[in-house]
Amino acid sequence: MTECTWPSSDLMKVYHEKEWCRINKDDQYIFEMLSLEGAQAGLSWETVIQKRHAYQEAFKQFDIEKCAQLTDDELEEIRTEYNVIKHKGKIKSVRNNALLVQNIQQQYGSLANFLWSYVEGKPIINEWHNTTDIPAETELSIKLSKDLKKIGFNFVGPKIVYSFLQSIGIIDDHIITCPYHSYNR
Repeated sequence: MTECTWPSSDLMKVYHEKEWCRINKDDQYIFEMLSLEGAQAGLSWETVIQKRHAYQEAFKQFDIEKCAQLTDDELEEIRTEYNVIKHKGKIKSVRNNALLVQNIQQQYGSLANFLWSYVEGKPIINEWHNTTDIPAETELSIKLSKDLKKIGFNFVGPKIVYSFLQSIGIIDDHIITCPYHSYNR
């Protein structure tokens, strides 16, 4: 079997094999992926993955309640003292988005319930033959992006949202010959 060709480092290979396109309905993990994908905007995923442990430490393992309570001073400390991407807007978006996730959890029971409602609870399992066939965005990511922006989320453009949906397993974009594709596991 031929694996996806995009993982170019050991760190990326581990992410590809253990997390990418794997269904995960844990709100804390989902919030982490949403935050990390937002941090990626304009950068490579590898850059973000290399900083993941620093992000986890800085944002208290992406505990939604703790992130929602971060003060401006704490956010500035994260920006200056941790090995995270220094973009002020991206750092502040973690708190903003955590507050909005809490609202979604109250309304839908969980962030996972809200997101999975867009696909009626069933993952989209694509059958790509080459990684070059994988789109950067789709109608689903465009719709979810618009809806998240309407709610007030930051750093949730259609391309970011598409990568986010892959990261939590709503979309499986492993190439069909990859042993990590849903049909081959």
